[in-house]
Amino acid sequence: MRFLHTMLRVRNLDTAMKFYQDALGLKEVRRIDNEKGKFTLVFLCAPEDVDRLKSQPQTRGAPLVELTYNWDEEKYGEDRHFDGNMAFVRSPDLHSIELLQKGDPKPPAEPWSSMPNTGHW
Repeated sequence: MRFLHTMLRVRNLDTAMKFYQDALGLKEVRRIDNEKGKFTLVFLCAPEDVDRLKSQPQTRGAPLVELTYNWDEEKYGEDRHFDGNMAFVRSPDLHSIELLQKGDPKPPAEPWSSMPNTGHW
């Protein structure tokens, strides 16, 4: 089995893109606007995976995050996804995002080290 992508529904595409691109550093690699279905799909990946997508088929290259934005307003619940001893951040759509550090641990740094833990997990 190989991870291909995960889909997350978002309420506000601009806010979600700011979070996933600016805060998490993911890169947009493909976008589909479907006028008939009234939705937008945005596919993002880690910067180091962008070249893998160029050399392989779009759907089989690198692990992707697929943001699904329905143009008509919908209500989504709060999802909670986590396992083990990791770091988590909350997306604008209240998804708990698990962050796993690659390589050796780094010391706590600002702005993260002074932020309080909030919410419920």
